Amino acid sequence: MSLDLDTTVKLAIYTTIAETAAAPTAVAVAQRIGAAPQQVEAAFTRLYEKRLLVPEPGDPSRIRMAPPFSGVPTAFPVEARGKRYYANCVWDALGIPAALHEDAVIPAADAFTGERLTLEVKAGRAVPQECVIHFAVPAARWWEDIIYT
Repeated sequence: MSLDLDTTVKLAIYTTIAETAAAPTAVAVAQRIGAAPQQVEAAFTRLYEKRLLVPEPGDPSRIRMAPPFSGVPTAFPVEARGKRYYANCVWDALGIPAALHEDAVIPAADAFTGERLTLEVKAGRAVPQECVIHFAVPAARWWEDIIYT
């Protein structure tokens, strides 16, 4: 069974991120799967339209978000597999260990006080601790400005 181009591109993106902790460009994906860069850029556009990826503003050949992964450094690092991944928010930071099927450490900070705290995921579960995760924007409105959210 062969996969359609969009699925092949999406799998290449997530495989690259898992291996390198960095989001690939359209050219890098094209090289990885043996496709023309224009075909991959068109697939990126379709994936953006389906809200499966978020483009880098001003450069749709680059990925800003491949949820739960961020394509740029953020305030939500996730340490797993000896690498530092970045999440788009604390919710996504908890999603990265699930996506990787790995334990992880999430060095975080209280956005209001700046107090440092460390979240951990072990054996697929968040290690319980006294803290509250707050979302300033209701989930139903995240896509109104997904980069801010």
